[in-house]
Amino acid sequence: MMLAIFIYLVLINLVSFCFMYVDKQRAIKNQWRIPELTLLLLCLAGGFIGTFLAMKYVRHKTKHLPFHACVIFSAILWLFAIPFGYLKYVA
Repeated sequence: MMLAIFIYLVLINLVSFCFMYVDKQRAIKNQWRIPELTLLLLCLAGGFIGTFLAMKYVRHKTKHLPFHACVIFSAILWLFAIPFGYLKYVA
């Protein structure tokens, strides 16, 4: 069970980082963008680490304070959800 959660989190964070990277490249080229709601949903689905790393290293969405707040909220949510789920369903 824990291995499945770990694999899920790795994959969702890779997807989240890639989406942020692609959105940054499209913003530079003034092309159609990935909707911000999609990026936020990926973050809430567990991709908060990939989103944060993309914000830091790709320098994307760095001036959007509501976006920052959602990333922080998502991280806190997952940091509480994982131990709770472990204690409830595994231990």
